[in-house]
Amino acid sequence: MAKAARKKSKNGSKPPVEFRSEALALALERQDMAAIALALKHGNTVVPLTAPGNRDSPLKSGEVWTYRDPNTLEVALLLFSSANNKPDNLPPTVGLQSPDWLRAFLTRYVDEITTVFFDIAGPHPLQASPADLLAAIGAAPGSDLPGDDVPADDVPAAE
Repeated sequence: MAKAARKKSKNGSKPPVEFRSEALALALERQDMAAIALALKHGNTVVPLTAPGNRDSPLKSGEVWTYRDPNTLEVALLLFSSANNKPDNLPPTVGLQSPDWLRAFLTRYVDEITTVFFDIAGPHPLQASPADLLAAIGAAPGSDLPGDDVPADDVPAAE
């Protein structure tokens, strides 16, 4: 294999994970709901974390940060097409979550999460309900997705 094709650093470690979904970024730019659904169904999503996950235990993916409005107590989940789109005033740690994780998380917390924001600070923000997202990605609220797919430490945090 050619050296250029390896894309490894000089010390032989793997290249860093890219915390970005190009498909989601393009879909948000076009505000195309069908493309957004496809990007969420088949690609990863950047999620802010209050605490990083445990690299030695894949089931410990970190605690997801959510925003709780202090006046209404409504909970918002913030998702990003790129870690670069996360505002600096949010926790610094992010996770890259799979479509199965997103489906399971939304299914588990569909009654607690009021709204989901994508790239809330831009460049192309979008807002949707958890139920609408579940319908778009192929899982309706109350479906038989196993709750064990989302680790217990992923309960939405009150902020």
